[in-house]
Amino acid sequence: MPKSAGTMIVITGKSEELIRQVRRALYARKKVQVFKSALDTRWDSAAIATHNGVRFEAVPVSSSADLERLVEPDTEVVAIEEVQFFDEGILALCDRWANEGRTVIAAGLDQDFRGQPFGFMPILLALADEVIKLRAICARCGQPASKTQRLVDGRPASWDEPTILIGAAERYEARCRRCHRVLHAPRNGHRRNRRAASTPQTVEQQERLF
Repeated sequence: MPKSAGTMIVITGKSEELIRQVRRALYARKKVQVFKSALDTRWDSAAIATHNGVRFEAVPVSSSADLERLVEPDTEVVAIEEVQFFDEGILALCDRWANEGRTVIAAGLDQDFRGQPFGFMPILLALADEVIKLRAICARCGQPASKTQRLVDGRPASWDEPTILIGAAERYEARCRRCHRVLHAPRNGHRRNRRAASTPQTVEQQERLF
């Protein structure tokens, strides 16, 4: 079991940062295991891949229970990509691992396509010892972008569409706050009562753009 002080790092925005953190841990001769949500099938079912062509091997996992079984007792660093697609059991699991002295690096989207908090991600961000929030470039105006624009037939998606989509990359763009659009959004901007990843009968995946 790891003897060092544990920590939890949560990354939002870019897969490259998770890969960078993992490479640093490997350089320091730490025992590292890298996992990803099995829902993420955009590039390679057994790898983390970015739009810039960076690729890193990862084990696809369907649930927090499966993840718990796969982490070995002497693993010092646990890295998780697309953490927002896991069930809420991942919260207690990451917190426990950090308390045991491991380094937990979790990367995921903090906002859904509506620009609303993505499921349990606000809780994970609150539990983290360190939060790294990175931004892309708006596809419309070139300004820093923190929103995900979902497009259906070239038009902005409607507020009432499922939160998670498994779809082609061309359905999404990085957008700044000014250029981000959601059709039929409520005036007060509040999200309705819905579960982000566990209840939709049609499960589709929101593309990471960064």
